[in-house]
Amino acid sequence: MLELVDLRKRYADLVALDGVSLRLEPGEIVGLLGPNGAGKSTLVSLAVGLLDPDGGRVTIGGSGSPHDPAVRRRVGLAPQALAIYGDLSGAENLSFFAALQGCPASERARRIDWALEFVGLSARRHDRAKTYSGGMARRLNLAAALVHDPALLLLDEPTVGVDPQSRNHLLTNVEALRELGKTVLYTTHYMEEAQRICDRVAILDHGKLLAFDRTEALLARHAGKPRLWVEYDDRRETVETDDPLASLTELAAARDAPQSFGVEQPSLEQVFLELTGRRLRD
Repeated sequence: MLELVDLRKRYADLVALDGVSLRLEPGEIVGLLGPNGAGKSTLVSLAVGLLDPDGGRVTIGGSGSPHDPAVRRRVGLAPQALAIYGDLSGAENLSFFAALQGCPASERARRIDWALEFVGLSARRHDRAKTYSGGMARRLNLAAALVHDPALLLLDEPTVGVDPQSRNHLLTNVEALRELGKTVLYTTHYMEEAQRICDRVAILDHGKLLAFDRTEALLARHAGKPRLWVEYDDRRETVETDDPLASLTELAAARDAPQSFGVEQPSLEQVFLELTGRRLRD
């Protein structure tokens, strides 16, 4: 559904992308992770035709370029900076964006109703967007990307700055898009989001693709085994193990009964830090 081949882009002396290749299959959610300045926003801009690559190519739907208006209509973009108009109502915003994307007038009302219902904003359809909470504005931002029924969606930090309830609602929306057969490229700084919803994860840093695989494979390769921790009266022990229950049974049989214990499962955050480093970067 989206193919990026050997993409290269630089700004003066800064190399933003250095030979990145990705292929997204229909109906999957691919997470794009990376530190600030890794090249994520540049990649998204190239994928939708907002920027031209210095080298490589972008192909959408098997044969089309994002510079072709007919191809761009198959793409929905929800940018990190909210792309909605505060003085327009929710429904008016969606009508405007549907028209921009060439949605036929005969279909527009139905698509607006569907998009508002999908993101849970039907009851606020006539209210000006500037009266929306931060979470509601994010949901309208997603609806604007969906209203013309695109096959491919690029969601750039869609949950940034929202409360936990709104974040969970948005993640549920994205999971529902997969059930509808949509293909999603999802950029985020929240590792737990990517681990929850993404079929595959790409990790980008300094313009290079460091890893691209299914979440389970990345965890197995880079995050190590589950960690069993056990606390006794005078000490705490940690053991890496494939079978925490068996290891706990062995420890309890060989020593005093532990006061408490727990298991830390491998996480995508461990993979991210392993590949990109732990040094603070701004």
